[in-house]
Amino acid sequence: MPRPRVLLVITLAETGGAQTYVAALVPALLGEHDVAVAAHGRGFLRDAVLDAGARFVELEHVRRPLDPWRDARGLAELVRLFRRERPDIVHANSSKAGVLGRLAAAATRVPVRLFTVHGWAFKAHTGRTAAAYLWADRLMRPLTTTVICVADSERRVGLEARTCRADRTVVIHNGTALDRPRRRPPAAGAPLRLLAVGRLRAPKDFTTLVRAVAALPAGAARLRIAGDGPDRPALEAEIRRLGAGDAVELIGTRTDVDELLADSDAFVLSSESEGFPMAVVEAMAAGVAVVASAVGGVPEAVADGESGLLVPPRDVGALTEALRSLLEPEVAARLGDAGRRRAEQHFGLAAFHAAHLELYGNALRARR
Repeated sequence: MPRPRVLLVITLAETGGAQTYVAALVPALLGEHDVAVAAHGRGFLRDAVLDAGARFVELEHVRRPLDPWRDARGLAELVRLFRRERPDIVHANSSKAGVLGRLAAAATRVPVRLFTVHGWAFKAHTGRTAAAYLWADRLMRPLTTTVICVADSERRVGLEARTCRADRTVVIHNGTALDRPRRRPPAAGAPLRLLAVGRLRAPKDFTTLVRAVAALPAGAARLRIAGDGPDRPALEAEIRRLGAGDAVELIGTRTDVDELLADSDAFVLSSESEGFPMAVVEAMAAGVAVVASAVGGVPEAVADGESGLLVPPRDVGALTEALRSLLEPEVAARLGDAGRRRAEQHFGLAAFHAAHLELYGNALRARR
């Protein structure tokens, strides 16, 4: 009997949480499925897919910004791809590919159409963009076999917004590899080693983080921010304005995040909006303390005061005080160790893989 054909679609192949999710899922699918991944660009995800032994299809017209003409061409591109590949399952990820992928899958009569919500786009944007995504997701609801939410909070938001149905929506928390480098203790008297990772654009609020670090005693902490994006010039200007050049370093896009985590005492996420950030569970698995905004599914990952510290978004004072508490080395070590135990108990790859394989199997059996 031929293996079911699975086509995972995501907007961009660049480094990011949704891309890490897809890269983590592919190896588990390969044994029982014929797997291909489609995305725009040739970044991290393409390399991960090819290394796993799956096929990668580079998309030309599916891009992140809303553009009616380009999006129409992206839809046509996906329709042609689906007709050629004839998948049994299309599993769409990220907002743009989520809409275009489900629409193209319905047009080409793909039996199973899945969509993973890594964070509802209408929640992360404002104005006309938010409205456009809200109505697009509502229109896609009847075309979707199952919506996968990475956090209970995203499921609640979707049900309230009528972008998903209770009987066709499941929650599968992100999982991460546990066999990663563990946190290396700092040298005696060294400053607090902070790490932040993400694209330099909203809703990743690095400005609040930089201001919080600048408010700490001089020389007490050093922050590295891994990532790039359109907000870099503004962030560099803010660092200069604060005179924080000695405390904050923008190190650009990196492929060695595991090693960066191992050389950190705390991972900081200062976002205004999140789904269930993969970077947080990766930091916990590395035994690194987490300080994060209490948004989206973050409180489902981090037990405040036990395995990390949660603060309100956009609150420089609260973030400063949370970071100040980590200046005591034993506090950061205790939170990091507790985070590692929590990752082992709840966020390993075994449960993540099993939940998806069960969902795929049930969906295929129901359609047959």
